[in-house]
Amino acid sequence: MHLQDDTNPAVLRRLPSSVVKPIFSFRRLIPIALIAVGSAGVSFTRLPEFFAMSPDAQYVYHAADTRGHANHGWLDTYHSFSFANWHNPERMHFGALRVLNDDYVAGGGGFGTHPHDNMEIVSIPLEGDLQHQDNMGNTAVIRSGDVQIMSAGTGVMHSEKNNSSSDAVRFLQIWVFPNERDIAPRYDQESFDRAAERNGFLTVVSPDGADGVRMHQNAWFHLSSWDAGHTDSYQLHGAGQGVYAFVLEGEVTIDGRTLSRRDGLGVWDTDAVEIAASEDARFLLMEVPMRW
Repeated sequence: MHLQDDTNPAVLRRLPSSVVKPIFSFRRLIPIALIAVGSAGVSFTRLPEFFAMSPDAQYVYHAADTRGHANHGWLDTYHSFSFANWHNPERMHFGALRVLNDDYVAGGGGFGTHPHDNMEIVSIPLEGDLQHQDNMGNTAVIRSGDVQIMSAGTGVMHSEKNNSSSDAVRFLQIWVFPNERDIAPRYDQESFDRAAERNGFLTVVSPDGADGVRMHQNAWFHLSSWDAGHTDSYQLHGAGQGVYAFVLEGEVTIDGRTLSRRDGLGVWDTDAVEIAASEDARFLLMEVPMRW
């Protein structure tokens, strides 16, 4: 059966017992233990300590199958937040994170020239090659292992197309509200060693560009590829920050909440989150300010 935290839609625990009852923390109604009543009698299971460590943490859970979806033939796309013709008033953004699109573009397909302004736009190819061209004079191909950012600022025109006429490309397109409007548009791209993701947090985006590409926001993105059983704590960069986790492959738990392929979980009002790989997994962490 499924036991849910009444304050959040995230599933906390699955137990096969005939009757399961939670014991809640009086402070925020966060389950700290479970009593299971079955044919073998009564058992007491205490939940992991990080429930007690971060009693004020807030969570929002987005199951993969609750995302917006549109299939245009050449483009098969899933939206974690409201986008284009899919509108969900409860899923407009997570802090400064405005768009998280999981795009599959067929061979020969792509987005023609179109405008953007006052947005930080990140593209992360997962499979295949993506061709970029803009009116700043940049022409590039971004591949798996690359991360591209475009600060639209006062305005930019660009196109994104599959670089192959036959093979598909899958990539994440992510938009973040900037901390300053009407800046001069800029482009950056960097390649990363996939091996550096193993059992760690590879920084691919940061506010100053010292690690990863630079974003005009108090934001850090990390790619991680973890072996089954690996655990670690992710420390947020100060008060007012939140982190949105998106599972690319495999399964992880974050503060006891289980996330599978393409599930998302946002966490805020906390200093850190505890992450464990239930199986070999790859995921993206996007830390952003909740207000800016």
